[in-house]
Amino acid sequence: MSHPKNTTATLCLLLAMLLWASSFVALKIAFTGYHPMQVIFGRMLIASLCFLPFLPSFFRIKWRKKDFRYLLLMALFEPCLYFIFEAKALVNTSASQAGMITAILPLLVAIAAWALLKERISRLTLFGFFTAIVGAVILSLAADATISSPAPLIGNLYELAAMICAAGYTICLKHLSGRYSPLFLTAVQAFIGSIFFAFFLLPPDIGLPEQWVSGPALAVIYLGTFITFGAYGLYNFGVSRIPASQAAAFVNLIPVFSVILGYIFLAERLNNLQWLAAAMVFSGVFLSRYGGRKLKS
Repeated sequence: MSHPKNTTATLCLLLAMLLWASSFVALKIAFTGYHPMQVIFGRMLIASLCFLPFLPSFFRIKWRKKDFRYLLLMALFEPCLYFIFEAKALVNTSASQAGMITAILPLLVAIAAWALLKERISRLTLFGFFTAIVGAVILSLAADATISSPAPLIGNLYELAAMICAAGYTICLKHLSGRYSPLFLTAVQAFIGSIFFAFFLLPPDIGLPEQWVSGPALAVIYLGTFITFGAYGLYNFGVSRIPASQAAAFVNLIPVFSVILGYIFLAERLNNLQWLAAAMVFSGVFLSRYGGRKLKS
């Protein structure tokens, strides 16, 4: 049965998924002109600037000391570790394949909820999880190396590591969302992320960008405003209004959006075996998400 009061949260999550899918394309474009760490720092810095007008309201928030470690852990999972793995993933694999791997996130959230929150998980859910993982492996092994995707297997493994971090982030976020606003939690990610990734610019072979490259530079600005500020804010709002497992299920839309956007903007293609593997990923997600629910009813 649908809940009208969750309509706004649903719309926010749908828009967040479309924006996140576009981030794979934007990152591929940004990496053509700048070092991955320059790109990640740039998007975090731009997002932090977007939050400056809200600082006075943040100072009025009543902190709980025991929440401090969860705030740090949330930011460590995402953006810190998540963006490192995603940057390495998109240097080695295509935007379409990376988007496909995100379909596993809802299953990882379910596993984390079972392990940490003692939520029940059915055998069918476990079977679906195994099917999706096998599909992701085949998707990687069947990939053809190209200029934009030189090492798809390694890249997809990095994207899987990013999804593990995203699952930990979602659990922490749900724990904190009852006491802190989505805007504040998103700002914490941006500020901590800016400080964290600033250290990656210290090596002399990286440093700050020395020139403006129009396409990649605009992609970085897009990532900082529409993705880090916008999409994360929308997702955090959605998670604050509905259960974490339901919010994570929306991630299943990212592969669909990413394949379409990768086809339109990057001319990326999947071969026949990869389409079969993608079907396995979606089947595993479906079994875990809906088959398990029917089993318990």
